[in-house]
Formats: sequence, C-alpha cells, structure tokens
Amino acid sequence: MAQCVQSVQEFVQDSFVPMVAVLCSEEAERVTRKNKLGFAELLRPFCRLTSEGHIRDPNNQVQVVKNLRICVNNVVTSPTPASAASSPAVRRLLNDVVLSCQPQEGAATNVLTAGDYDLSFSDLCVKASLPWYSAWRETLLEVSTSQHHTGIPGIPATTPWFEAYRENFLQSMPASDHEFLNHYLACLLVVSSTEAVPVEQFLKLSQEQHRIQHSGDYTNPKWFIPNTLKYYVLLHDMSEGDEQRAESVYEDMKQRYGHQGCYLLKLNSRTSSAEEDEQIPDPWSQYLHRNTLQNQDVLDEPAAAGSAAVENHNAAEENGQHPTEKDGASPSLDSHPLQLDPVSSSGSLDALTAANTELKRGAREPEGLAGGAGCHGACLTLNDHDHIRQFIQEFTFRGLLPHIEKNIRQLNDQLVSRKGLSRSLFTVTKKWFGGGKVPEKSISEPKSTCGLLYPPEAPELQIRKMADLCFLVHDYELAYSCYHTAKKDFLSDQAMLYAAGALEMAAVSAFLQPGAPRPYPAHYMDTAIQTYRDVCKNMVLAERCALISAEILKSQGKYSEAAALLIKMTSEDSDLRSALLLEQAAHCFINMRNPMVRKFAFHMILAGHRFSKAGQRRHALRCYCQAMQVYKERGWSLAEDHINFTIGRQSFTLSQPENAVTAFRHILTNDSRQTATQQGAFLREYLYVYKSVMGGNADSLPELPLPCIHRSATRVYFGHERRLAEGEKQAATHVSLDQEYDQDTAAMWGHLEEQLVAAANRGTVPANFQPTQCCLNSQTDNLRHPLAVAEEPIIVEVTFRNPLKVPLALSNLSLLWRFTADDASSSPSQDKATDRLAAEAVTNEETVSVGAAQRDDVVTTEIIVEFLLGPEETKMARLRLLPHTTGQLHIVGVVYDLAAASSGETAPSTEAQQILDLMVVRGRQDLKIRGPRLNQTKEDKMLIRHGLDLRLDPIVTPPMPLMEVFFLQFPTALLCGEIRKAYVEFCNVSSVSLCGLRVASTHPDFFTFGSQTTTPVTPLSPTSAENCSAYKTLATAREPGSVASEMLVSAEDFSQPSGVMDIPVDGSTLQPGQSTQLPLWLRGPDQEGVHEINFLFYYESTEKGIRSSHRVLRHTVFICASRSLSVQASACRSSVPPPHSVEDRGGAGTLVFVDVENINTSEAGVREFHIIQVSSSSQHWRLHRCINPAKDKDCKLTSRERAKLCFRATRCKPQQATSDAVEKYTFADLNLGNERIISSSTPCGDFFFRACRPSESQRLDEAPSRTSSSRQSQCVPAEDRASDLSSIVRKCNELDLNIIVIWKAYVVEDNKQLILEGQLHVALQSICKEASTLTPKEEAQEMVLLKFKSELPPPAVPPSAELSQLIKTNLHYPETYTHPFVLDSLCVVPVSLTLSNCSSAQVDVLIDLRHRSTSGESLEVHSSFTWVGQTQYKLQLQPQQVLGLTLRACFLQPGVYNLNTPRVFAKPAEQGALCETSQQTATPALIIISSSA
Repeated sequence: MAQCVQSVQEFVQDSFVPMVAVLCSEEAERVTRKNKLGFAELLRPFCRLTSEGHIRDPNNQVQVVKNLRICVNNVVTSPTPASAASSPAVRRLLNDVVLSCQPQEGAATNVLTAGDYDLSFSDLCVKASLPWYSAWRETLLEVSTSQHHTGIPGIPATTPWFEAYRENFLQSMPASDHEFLNHYLACLLVVSSTEAVPVEQFLKLSQEQHRIQHSGDYTNPKWFIPNTLKYYVLLHDMSEGDEQRAESVYEDMKQRYGHQGCYLLKLNSRTSSAEEDEQIPDPWSQYLHRNTLQNQDVLDEPAAAGSAAVENHNAAEENGQHPTEKDGASPSLDSHPLQLDPVSSSGSLDALTAANTELKRGAREPEGLAGGAGCHGACLTLNDHDHIRQFIQEFTFRGLLPHIEKNIRQLNDQLVSRKGLSRSLFTVTKKWFGGGKVPEKSISEPKSTCGLLYPPEAPELQIRKMADLCFLVHDYELAYSCYHTAKKDFLSDQAMLYAAGALEMAAVSAFLQPGAPRPYPAHYMDTAIQTYRDVCKNMVLAERCALISAEILKSQGKYSEAAALLIKMTSEDSDLRSALLLEQAAHCFINMRNPMVRKFAFHMILAGHRFSKAGQRRHALRCYCQAMQVYKERGWSLAEDHINFTIGRQSFTLSQPENAVTAFRHILTNDSRQTATQQGAFLREYLYVYKSVMGGNADSLPELPLPCIHRSATRVYFGHERRLAEGEKQAATHVSLDQEYDQDTAAMWGHLEEQLVAAANRGTVPANFQPTQCCLNSQTDNLRHPLAVAEEPIIVEVTFRNPLKVPLALSNLSLLWRFTADDASSSPSQDKATDRLAAEAVTNEETVSVGAAQRDDVVTTEIIVEFLLGPEETKMARLRLLPHTTGQLHIVGVVYDLAAASSGETAPSTEAQQILDLMVVRGRQDLKIRGPRLNQTKEDKMLIRHGLDLRLDPIVTPPMPLMEVFFLQFPTALLCGEIRKAYVEFCNVSSVSLCGLRVASTHPDFFTFGSQTTTPVTPLSPTSAENCSAYKTLATAREPGSVASEMLVSAEDFSQPSGVMDIPVDGSTLQPGQSTQLPLWLRGPDQEGVHEINFLFYYESTEKGIRSSHRVLRHTVFICASRSLSVQASACRSSVPPPHSVEDRGGAGTLVFVDVENINTSEAGVREFHIIQVSSSSQHWRLHRCINPAKDKDCKLTSRERAKLCFRATRCKPQQATSDAVEKYTFADLNLGNERIISSSTPCGDFFFRACRPSESQRLDEAPSRTSSSRQSQCVPAEDRASDLSSIVRKCNELDLNIIVIWKAYVVEDNKQLILEGQLHVALQSICKEASTLTPKEEAQEMVLLKFKSELPPPAVPPSAELSQLIKTNLHYPETYTHPFVLDSLCVVPVSLTLSNCSSAQVDVLIDLRHRSTSGESLEVHSSFTWVGQTQYKLQLQPQQVLGLTLRACFLQPGVYNLNTPRVFAKPAEQGALCETSQQTATPALIIISSSA
C-alpha cells in the first residue's frame, strides 16, 4: 500500500505550500546555465527549511512554523485560461511518469501470511505496508536525512509509481478562482552582477511582473494578493564577475529596496575543468527526473518534436498503443492480440526511461539546458550549496513570512470591522453597494449552480484568502475557523464549488491541528468529493480530495473506509487513475486487522485490467501476478484461467516469451471448465506464442504441455506382435498389448515357467532365474533392466489424454532414445563406426529436432504420421523401435508436432486452414516414470521415496530363436470326457536354431502328445483322418461270459516328472525356417462350464553362453464343456464261495456295480450315448468279466436314461504284480460291442494316467510309512497303536481299482450325423464306498468358535465299521434235506463254515455258536434247532488265509430254518480285547427240512 516515508501530516503539508514565482534576466539565466540548470531548478533541492520560523497571529500570539517548504517556479504565461489537469497532454505525461517508474527486478521478497494465504511482496513493500511500519519511520528518516541522502525521496515507497503519480498530479493542479493555495505569494527578480546597470534590469523585471499581474491579458499565473511581494536577488558569478562591484551594487540595492527585500547570491565558485578533481553530490537529479508539469510550454505544445519523440518511445514500449485516453476509450487491439511490434524488441526499460526524461527536459527547458552530458551543478561547491540554502532561509524568514503575517492582519482587521453587522444587513449592504455575486446561471436553479463567481473584493473570498494564508503557515486552528465560516457563507449562497473547497480544507485543517482537539470530519471530505464529482463535474478536484482523505483514513487504521472511498473514485474517464486507485484499495484490504485476501486479489485484477486499458502493460502484469498468489490452486479454475491468459498476453507483449509460455501452459494443463470455444482460443494463443518463441531456436526441443501423458500407465512390449489366424490355423495367443494385466495370472505363468526351467535343469531352478516378462507395466517388477533382442521390435504404448474440449492433432509422433553399444559387441570384422558407437552414447534427439535423417543403422524409429485426439479423449499410441546392435537402450520421451485440429463441424476456409497450418509447433515430453513408493524402513515411511523403474531401459541382447505355434482343428466346445484329435504346428521363424521344446499347462489332463511306445500310427494330414477314431481299436466279437482282455503297461511310458511334457520333435531341434506338425489329443474337462486352459511352450537356443538362455510362448484357450454321462461305481464282497482254482483264491467275491446316467440335456444336439467298453486299470485289481444278463448287450442311453452294469473283479496275478521292479499297471478291457479299444495305448492310457495317477501316487507314497509303523507297533505308545490299527483296517478294505467307461455319442449337426468319442474315469478306493464322476458340491463351512485354550485330544477309538469287515464268512449246506422224523426224531445236518481273512495282517477269530440272536429276521423262521458238538472256536488266521470248519446242526421237526446264527468276533493279532469286533454276516442262510413218509 502506498505509504510514504513521510508521515501523513508531512504529506498533506507538502501538498499545499507557498508558491513563489521567478523572473530572471537573460544574463542571470546564462550564469545558472553553466550548471545545466534554470534558476528555479537550482533552488528546488533547498526549498525545505531546516530551521524553525515564527509568525504572529492576529491575536499577537507567536506561532512556530516547522518544516516549511516553498515551491519556486518560473513565471509561464498563457494567453488562454488554464486547462484542467485532465487534458490529453497532462494525461500523457502522467502516464509517462507511471510508465517510467517500475518495480525493481530481483528485489528481496518477504512472505506475508494472511489466513491460509502466503503472499509474496518485495522487502520494502512489506516494511512500508504493514501497520507496524510507523515504528520504523524514525529510523528511515534518519537514514534519509544522512549525508548520503539529501531528501526524503531517497527511500522508495511500496508503490513508487503511485507516489510519483500523486506528486506530479498535485503539482499539475491548475490555479483555480475558488481557492488561493496555488496562487503566487511572491516573485523573485533575479539579475546578474555582470549587467551594465543591474538596477535598470530590476526595474524592467518589476514592471514585467506588474504587467503580467494587473494588465488582464493573462489569466495565468494567478497571484494571491494584489500587492505581491517582490524580492530582488543579485546573482554573482564568482568565476568571472567582479566581486567588489557586486558588493557595491548590493549596497545600493539595500538602500533602494531595504535589507529585507534583496539578497546577494554568489555562485560558480569553481570552473567546470575542476570537476574531475572533486566529486560534489548531485541533489538535483532526483527532482529533475520528475516531470514538473507546471511548465506550460509542454502543455501548450503537445505536438512539438520532443513530445512526438516521447510518444513514439512510449508506443514502442507498450506495443504500439499510445496510452492517451479520451472519454474513457481504451486502446484497441491490433489484428492479432499478441502481435509484437518489432520496435519493442530492442532497448530496455531503463534506456527508454532515460530517453523519455531527456526528451521531456528538452521540451520544457530553454534551449541548451538539456544538452550535454555530465551531472548538474558542475560549477558549484559545497559552499555554494550552503549559500543557496542560506538564501532560501533569508528570503523566507525576512521576506515571505513577514509578508504573509502582514496580509493576515490586514484581512483579519477587515473582517473584524464588519463582524458587528448582522448577516442579513451585511448581505443587503453588499447588494446595495454592488458587492454581490454575478450569477452566471439563472436564479431559478440555484441548487444546481456551481459556477458562481465572486468578485475579488467579496467578503467571502477574503475569509477564504485569510484561511489559505493561515493554512500555508501551519496555523491550522485559525485556518479551520475561517474555513468553517466561509463554508457556511458559500452554502447559503449555493456556491457549491466554493463550498466544496471550504469543506475540503476545513477537514484537512481539523486533521492537522496539533493535539487533535477535534476528530477528523470525514463527512466533510465525503461531501466535498460528492460535490466536486456530481455537482461541479470536476474530477480533478475530486481526485485530489480523495487522495488526501484516503491517506488520512489509512493513518487512522480505517482501511475499509479508505478502500470504499478509493473505489468510488474509479470511473470510465481515466483508466490510469482508476487502475492506481483500485490497486491502493486492494492494499487497504490486505492491511485490515482481519485481512480480506480475496477482495485484495479481486481488486488487483480490476487494477490490472485498467492498467492494461491505459497501456501500462508492465503494471498490469504485476497486478495479475500478485492476484495469482491468492487464486492459485484454490479451486477457482475459471479465475485462474483468466489470470493466466492475461499474464501470458502481457508477458508476450512485453517481450517475455518464456513467462508467456509458462502462463499458457497452466491454462492448458489444468482441468479447465471453460467452454470449447474459449479453450480453442487459449490453444491458438499458446501455439502462436510458442511458435514465436521457438522461431529462431531449433537446437533443443522444450517440453509441451499438451496432451497430458499418463506416464505410470506406459507399457513396454518386447518382441513381434502376435500373428493372426491363417485360414484354418489358429495362432498362439502369447502376450499382447490388448490383454489386461492380472497379478494372479502373471504368478501362474511364472509358476509354469519355473516348472519348465526346473525340468530343463534336472529338477533344480537356477539362483538367478527371473520369470520372462514380455509386457511391462506399472504392476510388474521393473527393478531390473528388461531384455530386448536385436532385430526384434520394442513397442512402447504411451497413454495420451486430451484435457481440452477441442480436438488436438499430433503429427510425426516418434520416440526419443539414447543408445550405448556394448564394448564386446564390436567384432574384428566391424568397422570403426561401431567402435565409436561403443565409446559414446548415440541419440536421436538432435536429428528429430532439426528434421535430419534418422539413425537407422543403430535403432530404427517408427514415426506415426498423424495421431488425432478428440475432445477430452484418452487414447493410446503404440510407438516402435527396432534395435540392430547389442547394448544399453534408454527411451527418453516422445517428440511430435502439435496443432489445433479443426472441429469437423464446419469445413475451415482456405485462409483459416493456412493459419492452422502455420500454428504447428514441435516439441517433446519426457517419459520419466517413478517407481513404487518405498515403505520398508522407517525413513521410507516418514519421507516420500520412490524405487527404480527400469521398464524404459532395456538391454539389447544378441539374436535369439523365435518360435510360432499354430493349432489346427482345435475345438472350442467339448462334451465332458470327450476325446478329440487336433494338430499343432511349430515354426522357427528366426535365424537361430532352437531346441529343448517342452510344454507345461494348468490343465495337464486336458491334452497329450502321446507316448513314444504306444502311439498308434496316425496320418500326418488332418484332412485324411476326418472319419478316423481317436482310439486304437481291434475288431472282436463279444461272447457272453467272456473274460476281459488284459495288458500289462509300465507307468513310465506315460507319465513325466512335474507335469512337464517334452514335445516329440524329430531330432529335438528346429532349424531356421523349419516347421513340424504333431498330433494333439484333447479330452473335455470332467466338469461342465467354461474352462480357461493355459499352455506355456518352452524352447532354448542352440548357442550357449548368451544372457537369455530360453524363451517361452504362451497360449490360452477357453473350452466350453457340456454334460455327457454320469458314472457312479461301488464295490462289495460277494457271498459266493471262492472257486477251487488256486489263482483266484481270495478275490472271487468282489462285485463292481457301475451306474451310468445320461445327464446331457441335448444342448449340443446329442441324440444318444452308447457304452461301448468298460476297462479297468490297477496295480492290484482287474475287471474279470461282465455278469449282466445277455439281453443287456447293447447299452443305449437317451436323455435322462440310466443303466446299471455289474462286473466281477479279481486280484491281479501275483507274479505279474511283482515280476518287475518297474511300476506296472494292468489294463483289462471288457467291450460291450463288436470292437475293442486298446485302453493301454494313446490316447486312452495317457488320459487315464493324467487324470488318476496323481491321487494314486500320493496314496502309494503314504503306504510305506504305514507299513513300517505297523511293524513297530509293539514299541510305540498307545496313540500310535491306534493309528497303526486304523491303517491296517483301512488297508483291509482298500480296492484301488480304476474304472474307465468309454462311450460314443451320436450328434446331429448341420443335418449331418457325427460320432463323438469319450471316456470317463472312476477311482474305486475302498469296498462299500461309492465313487462318482460328479464332484459333490462343497458346503459352506460352519463358523468355528475361536479357542484360546488347547483341549485334551479325545481318546483313540478304533473304527468299528472297518473292524467288522476283517473276516468274511460263508456257509455251505444243502438247500433241502429230507429226514424220517418218524424213525429218528433228531435230524443232524453237516454244515461247512468258510472263514476268509480279508486283511494283510494276522487276525484272531472267536466263533460262538450259541443262540443269542433277537433280530427280526430270525423270528420269522423256525428257530428250534441247535448246533451240536463244539460250540466255540478260537482261531488265528494268517493274512489272506481261507479256513474251513465242519459244523453240525440238529433239527427236531421239519420246517425252514436260518442257519446264519454263528457269531464271529475278530481282532488284529497282538491287540487288546477292546478291539474285538463282531463281523458282518451275510444274508440269511435258509434250509428246508422235510420229513419223509
């Protein structure tokens, strides 16, 4: 805020000072011209008195006059009335004053905190604008009055341009008839001592002064009183004049004019040649750089050469726009708002200001004063300075003050003599004797009249004249009284101009009174301002009044009232005045007790706008920049856009293109809420500015703000893009930029690759293994340099976002890179150019900036010719690089040409299109990607640290093999368990041989390449095998009761470690360009639904020692599985007696029931299913024969039909199971049709081992531990014994039989019948436990309460259900028995009891024949029979032993009897009695006893 180093009282006092005129002879002017100064200018630095003066008031009281300053000016006459200060010439020169006073660049800044805002001001601004600045004033005054400063203006204020404007404005105030403050009180008549007759020259000058004042020919200058004080000054040049003659002339003057009316002033004590010997201070420079607008020669001759030169320089500084204002009209813009005049590009502000000052001085000073270089006062010594200072003091104290005192007394006496008369009589007397006013307007409208003229001798003017005299000599109490009296008179006469002047000065006098006897009457000032502005239409006087009142209010801390007053004074007639006052109002808002920051910013914006209209572009830019501190990043997006746009325009006009580009960048990068039209204008402005800035600088490409790049979303793909399908071929999906990244999927692929690497390295994974990452993004591991392959492309996907609502056109879009070749890559055959590449980094940044040829010998860069971005569109661009040599590649960024695309709604005209074509700029954006934030250590958590992200820094390796995989006849939908034959083709498309082909999959049971030993001969051409079965079949006729065909197969022929399959390629190597085709059998998943099946193909290079040892190829398929058949199988022991053959002993009693249901709902057009074969595979069991009735030979199942098949299972031959150390499986085939499918060959055997082998191998792995533990059961604790017992019992019921159900389905598709084949697997683990192909639905687990205290384990209870099946019993007896009861009342029938040990352990058996049965079954038949002989047996059976006992039953009468009454108890040997369990009995054994006749 504008606050002077002076206090407000001093500022007001210096605004109204006694005026003294100067008339010089030509010879006197010549003497002062030696110092390049006029006489008035010579006195100006010394016009402030350093000592106190005294004056007596009308009451004869001594008044002390302190710090008095006088104003000395040359007498300039004008034949026309004085023009107002708002004339174009005055406006132009005031504009120049503000223009030449600019803030210092690079000044120290302080931060002022106001609420949530931190505002940055210059150091002096803060010191002078804060309320506590008054405490520093005395210190600053001491500095300003020290020997290094000759006046208060040495310390700059906060807004020096406003200070300079205000000072020059007050000095330019014309003398008015309604007040006398600017009228001359005295006249200095200056004559040189070298004149021939000095007295005659004094007489001439005196007559000239009298003529000017009293002839009436001149309205200017105006004189305070008719009897003007004439003070005679004899100027003596010490370097050339005769000092004695000067003294004699001075003595004569004292005799003639009195010693108080004349003075001898001696000057020029040294010659100009002595200037270099001694440096004398120059106190005139700080006064002469101000434009003293009292010189009427400049005002009257605005078209003079000097003024024209000033205008031209101002135009060059402010973009060719002259800041003259007429009727509030602001300067208009040129054809383009940012078009820069070439003149403004040369020169600086300081040089321009100096030129303006010299031109103005040359216009207002006499000829020769402005010419020449060097400082002013060159012929003056310090003693001469003291002489001038003493002269001013003598003139003031001996001449001026006594003159004022005398006139005050005379005026007071005149007023007192009339004081006794009443007001009415006094008024009538004035009318009678002609002393009244002469109205210039009609009496009918006195209220609106402001132009009343009083004659000079009017009493009201005498009162005003006395008040002005008292005010000038600091007698403010008497001045206030006189102003107050005059105010009443003027108001009663409706003389509003006079009344407003009296109100203004009365308020100022009341404020300046010492001791503050009365408060400052601010309402006086408000009334005066309103009268000046609204009634008198005099904005100059209103502005003066507002400036003074605002300073007074600010000194009292009334910033709100001061701001309101300044805002009221803004109008359309003067943009410069409005801008300055709005800026001061803004500073008032920021200095309130509770700073109003937003009002400060808003009024700074208004001030900047008015500065811009006034042509003050530097001040406008400063105001907008200060306001931006408040609006920045506060959510005021529209305000920010407006401010940045204006800052950009003003900066560009002021030849600050860098600042302009920065401002426009903010507009375009922020999320703007502007309309599309406005954003389009912003974009065109930016392009125009950028084009102008970069027109001559093509060496480097700067950053462009548009479009926005989402750097973290940048993806990098290494390798060729996937090939599309060719005809019937389906290419492997591999990795594509079109695929979304999933963390779980990436982990799955990494696990598969780890399996493949382990299989290739004999089961171990290398320590430096890292999963292959073909596509890098923000979620992948980017801490290591990725590997790229020479001669294979690198694709970088960059995400562009257009934040604007207008389209953008990008062209010639490409990547920037730097490449450092490997030292080892240069072979002896390579030239020196490659050696140079290895020594230094190669980049394409220089070539793309100047449009030179690309470095295609190192890296080929693809260029996208055109890339369009729609309004607010996010779009990806895929940019390619093709490296040719090995080394380190660093992708720096992107480079492109930016232009505003046409909207497309209307076709642009030819001229508009040419303009758009011209507004194409070339720039770049860097791709600096930050890694993930670190959060491991304490420092990482407290600070914001980011890790590395090297996805754009690949290492280029030597060429590697590249394989492509194609699939033929690969289905997309299968029935559950359906077998389909497809073909896969492997192609080596690189120049390097590959080997070691392997594949791993998430569903290894889905496919097979077949085993080498069992694969049937298949045709290579898929078309020739359309109607061939996928199985190996033999034509056989089924006979009732036929025994199954068996085959013994080694598991090693089918299974491979860790689920990784070697691909059987001839020679295990694919040469460059070679391809091979292999059959691939597929089996539909067992569960219906859509299944995602992933293949990972692995291959290696035949060359060893390279950085990357292997490569992988991914493939993902989706198979839709439909329901086919549901198979449920169960086994139970048969009660049929064992056969007599040795080989079948112990196993003939196992029955296998297979329930098959058609659960297909005809979704795939399936008509019916045929069960063509049931096979088994096991190491211990086999299906022996089918025991279904012969009529069920043809098993057909339509929708929802069900069939039940019954088979007898026997154990495998012991010699077959143990004949070889290799794990052998017995395959048994029972065909239900006329052909037998060899289940032990490909693909049936392959899918069996893939589907059933894992669970079986797991179970077999656990078996040795169980067996070993059972052997040590005697020396283990009780709880271990219970587990051993359980394993023994479970092993007793183990069946370990795998059922393979092979089916055919007849499908109608496109009016053609197709035959589908398939197989389903059911694993029977134990007897009496059902197995099914349908997996049961998982039920939700119940919530378990959290237990904090461990509970004791429950006691081990042996499983009674399993112990009851240790022994199988069979009774052999005749079904009918005839006995002659007449002859013999006792009938004894022999019965054989067969005991079979089903377990593999010794079993203790207890047989009790006593009757204790109470079951319902035994009550239904006659029970009057008894066992005779031994009724209890205790036996021990060895593992798998069969033992027979002969019993005798005794019957007393005929009837039907149930012989199944023996109770059998069994327990494993060496176990306690608690383990003894009753064994399950067979169905009732009924015998018929009949009596013979």
